[in-house]
Amino acid sequence: MSVGAGGGTGTGTGAGPGRRPQPGTSAGAAPGGGPPVGEGDRRGTALDGIRPLAVGDPTRIGPYPLLGRLGAGGMGRVYLARSAGGRTVAVKVVHEEHIANGEFRARFRREIESARRVGGRWTAPVLDADADAEQPWVATGYVPGPSLEQAVREHGPLPVESVHALAEGLLRALRGIHAAGIVHRDLKPSNVLLTADGPRVIDFGIARAFQVSVESLLTSTGMVIGSPGFMAPEQILGEETGPGADVFSLGCVLMYATAGQLPFGAGASNQHAVMFRIVQSPPDLSAVADDRLRALIERCLTKNAAERPGVEELLAELAAAASASASHGAWLPPVLLARLARQSALLLDADVPGRADAAGSADVPGRADVPDAPGGRNAPGRGADAPGP
Repeated sequence: MSVGAGGGTGTGTGAGPGRRPQPGTSAGAAPGGGPPVGEGDRRGTALDGIRPLAVGDPTRIGPYPLLGRLGAGGMGRVYLARSAGGRTVAVKVVHEEHIANGEFRARFRREIESARRVGGRWTAPVLDADADAEQPWVATGYVPGPSLEQAVREHGPLPVESVHALAEGLLRALRGIHAAGIVHRDLKPSNVLLTADGPRVIDFGIARAFQVSVESLLTSTGMVIGSPGFMAPEQILGEETGPGADVFSLGCVLMYATAGQLPFGAGASNQHAVMFRIVQSPPDLSAVADDRLRALIERCLTKNAAERPGVEELLAELAAAASASASHGAWLPPVLLARLARQSALLLDADVPGRADAAGSADVPGRADVPDAPGGRNAPGRGADAPGP
C-alpha cells in the first residue's frame, strides 16, 4: 500500500507502469472546512489522491483522527490522519480476511518491530502500530509527494539527471532497509514517493507480514504474490529471496523512471508472459538513451542473484561516476517541484473533515492515546544512515 500524496496503493485506474503516460483526471467532491480533499486537478491544485471519508469508514483509528482516505489494496485500507501533536501520518488498517489467519498477528508484530529499526532520510518511518487491535494498524510518516508511478504517468519520464539522483536515493534507502534485516520484496514505482530533497521508499517489510495469509488463499483464488513486472527471477521461481531481489526490482524501477516502460513488458494483460520473460529472456533496454544509465540498469537485471551487484557496489560506482559531473541543483524538474510546493501548502491548511454521511461509521478501536515523544515505544528506529528529516 502506497502512502503519499499520490494516494494510490498500486491498484488504481489509469495508465500503469509499462503504458504510455496519460494526463491525470479529476477526483471527487470535498468534505469539511479545509481545502478540498480529493477535489480538482490531479496534478496538484488540491490534495490530489486523497478522497473523502465514506459511509462505513472510521473517523478515528487508535489515537489518530482521520482526514481522508488515501487508498486501498490487497492488504488493507490507507487513511490520512493527524496526531495529537499535529504531525500528518498515514494509517494502514488490515483487511479482515488477513486477521483470520492464526499466524498473522505474530508475524505482523515481528515485521513492524523490524521496520521500526529502519532509519535515515530515504524512507517513511514507522511511527506507531497496534497488532492487538480488533483490526491491526500501523502508522507511518506521511510523505506529501506523488509516487514515481503517478509522476511518470501524468508528467512523463524523468530527465536523465533526475534518474541518476533517484538511483542513488533508492540505493541508500535499500541500504538502510537491508541493514535492519529486511528485504523489501515489492519495490515498484507506486512504493517510491518523490520529495524536493529526494525519493522516499515505503511499505518496506510490511508486505512480508501478509505472506502467510495470502499463501492460504493461493489455491482457491490463483492470486500472485508480488508485482509481476518488478519481481526478480528467484521470486518467480519460489527460491530463497535476499537483498539481491530488491536490486533487480530497482533496475525495473529505473527503467520505468527514464522511459515510462518496463524491461520485460507490462503485466496488466498477461502476467505469466511477463514472468516468463523475466526468468528466460534478456531485458529490452532500447528505450534507455543514456549509456551510463543503461549499463546500471543492465547490471541490476542480472538473472543470477549470486552474480548480481550489491547495493554498496552500485553506490560506489555511482559515486565515482558522479564525481566528474556533480550537480548541486534541484533533482526534480520544475513541474514536479511546483506540484510539491502546492501540495505541501494545501496540506498545512487541511482540517479534520466533518461528514454529514457519517452515520453507520465506527472508529477502529486501539490502545490509549500516546504523545508524539521523540523516544519511547512509539518513536521510529534509527539506523546508520543519515538522520531522518
